[in-house]
Amino acid sequence: MTRTTALSSVIAFLALTGCYGPRGAIYPYTGNGYTYVSSEMNPVTITLIDTRTEEPFFKMEIPVGKQLTLNFLEGKGDDPVLRPDRMVYAIMDAGTATGRLTNQLTCPPQGSRRIVYDLREAPEAREAPPAYDERIDGVKGRPAWWTPQGGELPRERRFYE
Repeated sequence: MTRTTALSSVIAFLALTGCYGPRGAIYPYTGNGYTYVSSEMNPVTITLIDTRTEEPFFKMEIPVGKQLTLNFLEGKGDDPVLRPDRMVYAIMDAGTATGRLTNQLTCPPQGSRRIVYDLREAPEAREAPPAYDERIDGVKGRPAWWTPQGGELPRERRFYE
């Protein structure tokens, strides 16, 4: 029984090592990742600056209704002097508690990078879901006279003649 419990714990731990939790998961600490949420009234842009050159090396305008989650892995970069660390990140739906950080980028060391948090002009509308175009009341497929641009009303719809 003890062996089965120990084996289950090890398998669960290995399955969770590639995932991210914004609250620190099992063992929270200050070196954990960062999550930035963009909403209609607070659309967010995140820029990472290399403080040695004051040049941005990453910029993301987070779409409304999404969140940018990122984490830095020390010593995992491709250049021990210029880019010794690696940043892993992902765009997820706002409120996502766990998931995989599927994108990566080598970056400057911890003491040479700065995160700049900017708010874009608000309000900003969310993108319509892809399925919206196929809805009956969607914009696609509407006759010209039923759009904001307007158009000639068909003969059978004219009430003033």
